[in-house]
Amino acid sequence: MTIHKEEKLLFHLKDLAGEFLNRHSNRTSLITVTNVILSPDLKRANILLSVLPKNSEHTAVLFANRLRPEFKEYLKKHSRMRVLPQVTFLPDLGEQNRQRIEELLETE
Repeated sequence: MTIHKEEKLLFHLKDLAGEFLNRHSNRTSLITVTNVILSPDLKRANILLSVLPKNSEHTAVLFANRLRPEFKEYLKKHSRMRVLPQVTFLPDLGEQNRQRIEELLETE
């Protein structure tokens, strides 16, 4: 797959995941899709989430993973992908680390 097509697919998956979570969340926490990591064979996708407030992160990730079958149906309806990847929602640790470094730099 060309780099352009892969980038387009990643953006499309990220956009659809954001729309889906926005529609299904109860809005007690802000869930943001920060990145999508796709396996080379396109059969698995890890969707990274950032959640505010931080104490709701574990609950929000569990919520998103419970909705995986519904998300797969949503992908079927709203995309033209031939093979739908097996999706897993994970917390974005890179974003957490970046925010922590920013906090440490501000306190100095």
